[in-house]
Formats: sequence, structure tokens, C-alpha cells
Amino acid sequence: MTAYEKPNVTRSEIEEVLRNHLGPGAAEIAPLAGGNLSSAFSFVHDGRGYVLKFSDLAGAYETERFVSGLLSGRGIPVPKCMALGKTGRLAYVIMERIEGRNLAEYTAEEQARLLPELIGILTSLADADVGATNGYGWIRPDGNGAYASWKDFAVAVYAEDQTGTFWDNWHELYRTSCLERDVFEEIYTRMLAYVPYNEPYRSFIHGDFHQWNMLTDGERITGIIDGNCLYGDFLVDLAILDRHMPWGGVVQAYRDRQEKAGVAIPDFKERLYGAYYFKGLDGLRFYAKMGWQEAYQSTRRFLLNLED
Repeated sequence: MTAYEKPNVTRSEIEEVLRNHLGPGAAEIAPLAGGNLSSAFSFVHDGRGYVLKFSDLAGAYETERFVSGLLSGRGIPVPKCMALGKTGRLAYVIMERIEGRNLAEYTAEEQARLLPELIGILTSLADADVGATNGYGWIRPDGNGAYASWKDFAVAVYAEDQTGTFWDNWHELYRTSCLERDVFEEIYTRMLAYVPYNEPYRSFIHGDFHQWNMLTDGERITGIIDGNCLYGDFLVDLAILDRHMPWGGVVQAYRDRQEKAGVAIPDFKERLYGAYYFKGLDGLRFYAKMGWQEAYQSTRRFLLNLED
């Protein structure tokens, strides 16, 4: 299995999409770095900045439109979805552009200064009102989760048959990459042991809550982008942030905030372990597919030593 490659999009395809939705006048069209699944471009129209993203993955972007509506008005800096559609084999979405640089471009010290704000945003995401929806796991275009329970979702995510998805034929990674079957299955078994702790909780989860999906002007967080959104235990987002800022005291900062607010978190350690295992498995598989050996080994060590 080769590393996934984002779709190639020609200049004429970009210009045709923009003409169809906005009419003539799009300018300053430029590719954007970052993102592993979409090809993204910035542009200006009538003096306002936008982002155009393309994906060849099934069902791409419909959920982004739902999430944009769900989170708007909550003080969470997520971009508004302006339009979406399809051109040939590719889905596309046009979103407002949020100004700022990627948080990952800043030093560890600069990132740490913004941690209190990140914890606040994480808390606001978890507090989003999802009462009108049901289900767990990936958020479908209608706003409901794709699975009846967290366990059903966790099992389905790591099932061998992933036909038609990014993970189609992923078991080939055991043969063609650094992915080790015995390590993966050991961590999978541990994840299932913690599922009962995570299962009772159902909140909105960004799903990729880390520096590469955050924008800042250096003083504040200006945008949270590119969610892999789902419903489940919100500590999944905390686990993601902690693993991407292991030097930042993320977990303690979160606990301090909740304690100050008088918020009790039942079974915190067990739920966090379940979140680490759930996202860690995804990390192992993804890093192996992308050929990112160092990230794979670091995640492997962390997960195998988690309960020591």
C-alpha cells in the first residue's frame, strides 16, 4: 500500500468552480500547505478571503456544513461554510478564510502561552448542544452519528473491511510498512477493555484537535479548522492535544480548569486511557501508511508503556 496522495487539481478546474459559484473576479488563487486529505487553495473575491478544498473521498464536506452550523454562535472560531458541490470525481467546499498562521509554526513556548485558550475552546466544543442528534462516531451529513454505540464505532473503525474509504485494504500495511500486527492487536485489546468507561459519554469531538489545525495571530487563536468530527467521549480531543503537545502540561491544565469551575469528571484516568488507545491506533495506522517512521515509533512507545 502506497502513501495516500491528495488529489491533483488543475488551475482550470479551480477557476471553473469559482466562476460557477461566485461569478468572475476570483483573484490571488494560491495553494495552501498542510492537511493530509484535501487539496486546498486560498483566494480573494470582492475583497474577502476564502478557502477552496477538494477531496476524492466519499461524502467529503457535507458534514463540515452541518458542523459549521452546530458550532456557530458559541464563540468557537470555526470557518463558515459558503458552498459545496462536485466537479467530476472530486467534491469541493468553499469556506470563509480565517486569518492567522498555523499554530504549529510557532515555538513550543509560544504555543504554551495559548494553552489556556485552547483548553477553553476544547471545553466549548464538548459543551455544544447535540441533544437534537443521535448516534456515535462519524457525524453524517444529517447531523447524526453513524453508529448505535461507541463500541460499535470503535470496532468498525478498525475492522479489516474498509472498502471505499481512505483505509481500503489497510491490512496490507502489515506487509508493506512498519505497522506491526502484534503491537496493533495488543493496543486494540487494551482499547476494548476501556470502552465501557468511554461509552456512557456523548459529546461533540473535533477529532483532530492539534496545532496543525489551529490558526493564530500570535496573541489568540483565530481559527479551528479541518475537523474529523464525531460524537463520543470528549476526552478524545484532550488526548489528541496532549499527544501533540507532550511538553505542555495539557492534561493538568485541563484538570485545573475543571476543578476551578467545580466540574467533576468521573473515571477520568480510565476514560483518558481509552481515548489514548483509540486515537493511538489511528495514529499508528496513519503514520505507517504515510511512511512517517519517527511518529510511528514515538506513538508505539507511548501506547505500550501507558500502563507501566
